[in-house]
Amino acid sequence: MVHGTKNKRSCKYCSRECSHLARKTSQEIKCTNCSKLFVRHANQIKKTINSFCSQSCSALWNNTHKTKGTRISKLETWLQSQLTTLYPNLIILYNDKTTINSELDIYIPSLKLAFELNGIFHYEPIYGPEKLQQIQNNDDRKFQACIEHNISLCIIDSSKQKYFKESTSTKYLDIITTLINKNLNVATQN
Repeated sequence: MVHGTKNKRSCKYCSRECSHLARKTSQEIKCTNCSKLFVRHANQIKKTINSFCSQSCSALWNNTHKTKGTRISKLETWLQSQLTTLYPNLIILYNDKTTINSELDIYIPSLKLAFELNGIFHYEPIYGPEKLQQIQNNDDRKFQACIEHNISLCIIDSSKQKYFKESTSTKYLDIITTLINKNLNVATQN
């Protein structure tokens, strides 16, 4: 850096290149989720502890590291309350991630029976084709894991339900209770 005194404005840099480098506000950093290098402005880096190269990496990291809150639909919440009332003596796990190392919406360990409620995001590219492909790949892995653990998985397409209404949700409850009752009857006969 050179300080000039020839005119009222002092020159603080030896060249334009040095001047541009000094004003450079972005830097290359590593994605917290995938470790990919990417460029981010300094003011963006200061705002958060973690930095992500994409929204997908951010969502993946945040979903695996969240400590509170849930991301379940109103339909799932309603079904949970209904099933808990209808089957008070049956252990039913909701949004369980421990059984197959992936989330099962509803899982009944004693019956080895699981249910997945697949909304519109499982069938249409709402957030783009890449995200849809990720969701469908995860669905395939989940289905395969259930087979490996000898779990019957019932996939319920709830994509036609645009918004939650109890009157349009009873058909999903009926599907679930019919299968639970059928499996309970088989279990008591053995």
